[in-house]
Amino acid sequence: MELRIGPTDIVYITGESGSGKSVLLRHLEKLLQPNAVNMQDVKLDASQPIIETVGRTVEEGLTLLCQVGLNDAFIFLRTYNQLSDGQRYRYRLGKLVETGKQYWVMDEFCSTLDRDTAKIVAYNVQKHARKENKAILAATTHTDLFDDLAPTVHIHKRFGKEITVTYLPNKPPTQCTIAKHVQINEGTITDYQKLSQFHYREAKRLPPPRKIFTMHRTDTAELVGVVVYSYPPPTCFGRSKAFARSNRLSMEELNQQFSIISRVVLHPKYRTIGLGARLVRETLPLAGTRHVEAVAVMAKYNPFFEKAGMTKLATQTPDTSCLGALQSLSRLGFNPHLLASEKYNQQKLSKLNAQQIEECKTILGSIKNHRLRRAFSNKPYINNKAFKTAITNANLSKLANALHVLSILLQEKVYLFWTCSEQ
Repeated sequence: MELRIGPTDIVYITGESGSGKSVLLRHLEKLLQPNAVNMQDVKLDASQPIIETVGRTVEEGLTLLCQVGLNDAFIFLRTYNQLSDGQRYRYRLGKLVETGKQYWVMDEFCSTLDRDTAKIVAYNVQKHARKENKAILAATTHTDLFDDLAPTVHIHKRFGKEITVTYLPNKPPTQCTIAKHVQINEGTITDYQKLSQFHYREAKRLPPPRKIFTMHRTDTAELVGVVVYSYPPPTCFGRSKAFARSNRLSMEELNQQFSIISRVVLHPKYRTIGLGARLVRETLPLAGTRHVEAVAVMAKYNPFFEKAGMTKLATQTPDTSCLGALQSLSRLGFNPHLLASEKYNQQKLSKLNAQQIEECKTILGSIKNHRLRRAFSNKPYINNKAFKTAITNANLSKLANALHVLSILLQEKVYLFWTCSEQ
């Protein structure tokens, strides 16, 4: 029989076990060479943190990982073997994108995943294929992925030679089927604490919340995400661009007119299907103030605040003393991309000799950033001499934490703003 498969088709091959799906898929893959790549054949380096194994540059790697839902500082530092099954699928998808091949071939597609994760992965796979103008050939016994994969060609393989081919219009799904079963309600600090482990900042550092909203699944009652609106800080870079008279407002007036989004946390399972943007978009009008601001670190790679309707107004780059310290630490063998991990920092420090430890202390002691000094000393202000003395007397655990704080200060930050048009 004749089978028509174009370079941007989404091909969904279904059928019972033993019906010949894999044989058909291998035959199609052979015909499409050298322009096809099999997900099982992507090259893996399970000994290195995944951030070092994707993309030609760190920037490209961060972009790829964020696109497939691995947009978490802790996940960046894990090796492939430390990922869950769902995360491994996402990682392999990033590697598929990286190959540049036209046809992505996937046998036993999502067969090892729970069905919720399978639907989320299927939605993401087709989304990226359509975005990159690539084709998918996916074979599986499961028929529950039809709506999320939205195939243009459906092949149903029965036993023997019986086969049914259906050609369908190219209609990308507007949302993942999982996203149809979520609801947003006002929540509590307890709700945030349940998901705080998935945020790169610790729960104890949460600013006093003004309002907290949750996103739950209506079919399972599972907590999907949390957004926390807090009272605004006295000063915030970019605020003057959003509100020219902000420097004339008293703290009382700021509290009345401004809120800041201090946390947005989604369970890792539910990332990259638009729920983060939806959580922010639907709660902005409920924050209780006319203006809402946000300071985002990963906005460059995951612009969900902008997708939610906020406007990017300013960018803050690291100060020169932090950048200078990074260069010096690199000469000592520190990997700049792994400093966010205190575990990595402690392991690295433990391998340095006494002279190198002293050099590391000198480097940290030269940093003039007041936020690092406040975090290190737990004091609102500490002068140069006292800070250098504290660094000199610090143990390896304290130094590892200082390096972690430095990693945060080295990240480019974006200021975003939203104002209610109805007030």
